[in-house]
Amino acid sequence: MVKFIKAGKVVVILQGRYAGKKAVVVRNHDEGTKDRPYGYAVVAGVERTPLKVTKSMGKKKTAKRSKVKPFVKIVNYNHMMPTRYGLELEQIKGTISADTFKEPTQREEAKKVIKKLFEERYQTGKNKWFFTKLRF
Repeated sequence: MVKFIKAGKVVVILQGRYAGKKAVVVRNHDEGTKDRPYGYAVVAGVERTPLKVTKSMGKKKTAKRSKVKPFVKIVNYNHMMPTRYGLELEQIKGTISADTFKEPTQREEAKKVIKKLFEERYQTGKNKWFFTKLRF
């Protein structure tokens, strides 16, 4: 079988708390590991998308509505659906490591860094589709 879920691929989470949310694959493990004997990926996604901004809104309101709430998670391949979209994620790869998930404080730190990167990307107008709510 062809391995098409690679780092940088945008996926839609299908099961669990983040079902219907978009995420980007940071690291993939096709064969699994000893503690997780199935194919899985480490993903960073958007839990809460930015709200619509109009010209008449002030800077303060625009800044508040442009916030992104991220999440970091390990997801089984069966619980995600790949899309045709991709995302360059050089900075994100460095923030998430194997031991990020062992300690909750490290996970919070990784989320803060990802939040900053996602908001930066949203402000520049790159990857517009990734920051929109999935309509279904």
